Amino acid sequence: MRVEVVYAGENKQILTEVDVDAGSTVEHVLRMSGIYDRFPNEPLRECNVGVWGQSVSRSASVSDGDRIELYRPLSMDPMEARRLRAKF
Repeated sequence: MRVEVVYAGENKQILTEVDVDAGSTVEHVLRMSGIYDRFPNEPLRECNVGVWGQSVSRSASVSDGDRIELYRPLSMDPMEARRLRAKF
């Protein structure tokens, strides 16, 4: 099966494809992708994850063609960011 892994850091984004066996979990795919090594200074093991925009647990099974997304914590509340932009 082929699965995509996507992560958008503050200064670098990554989209990589990983070939895995049927029955693989989200966590297994993340480890196989090497994403933890590519972003060693970011707490990716604690980030929320999703498949195609839907939150899932790291123990969830993946299907062929899935897109696993890692969600980093927001640096600012989106509503507050809009208020600050509106002032200028």
